[in-house]
Amino acid sequence: MTYPNVYLAHFIDRPNRFIAQCRLQETGEIVTVHVKNTGRCKELFHPEVEVALSYQPSPKRKTEYDLIAVKKNDAWFNIDSQVPNTLAAQAIQAGTIILPGLNGEIISVKREKRFAHSQFDILVETNTGHQAFVEVKGMTLENHGVGAFPDAPTLRGLKHVTELIEATKEGYQSYVLFVVQFEKVEIATIHTAMQPALAEMILSGQKQGLSVIAYNCSVTPDTIAIEHQVPFDVAKTFEDPNSER
Repeated sequence: MTYPNVYLAHFIDRPNRFIAQCRLQETGEIVTVHVKNTGRCKELFHPEVEVALSYQPSPKRKTEYDLIAVKKNDAWFNIDSQVPNTLAAQAIQAGTIILPGLNGEIISVKREKRFAHSQFDILVETNTGHQAFVEVKGMTLENHGVGAFPDAPTLRGLKHVTELIEATKEGYQSYVLFVVQFEKVEIATIHTAMQPALAEMILSGQKQGLSVIAYNCSVTPDTIAIEHQVPFDVAKTFEDPNSER
């Protein structure tokens, strides 16, 4: 995926979850931008860190720029919370993302399908008549080569995992897919200290047939693309970089 009209800037501050102040590198102009991720991202948003902005002017918008990526050390991290679902659907359809144990060959990939009280991101149908739900979660939190989710407690995420387990009991195949929105990652896990109940539910789900997989991405200031599968281990210890600051 390629973003249009991308400009480099430096992050100044973030008054709230939705907007940030940035200084354009080319002109020095200070602009108010929309942050395309309501997560905390404290380990990414340091003063003067380099960021990528997509210029998207519209009379309907309050800001003209979207903040889409942040440079951490020497690597770019995409923070666009809307892009993982699109990347996942395209990659599953193209065969870049493999759903382990899927019964049959994929004949359709549909977006946003309801089950019980949830709306899952993807419904996959196969030529053997089987159906599979895929819930996609973007991952931007990293420390020492370990990627983790979430960076803040998520009741919605816990609900999704709970209902994926119920779907498995009713004969659906069910998957949690973590799209790691950066490239340099050795293993993905759950941030157990942040949300113990989510880790417990993931582990319980795996014992009941829920599949949990993770794929990393290549990221530049104006592009993001699925790369390859990375290991997932719910038992992997994660050291929160924000607790070290």
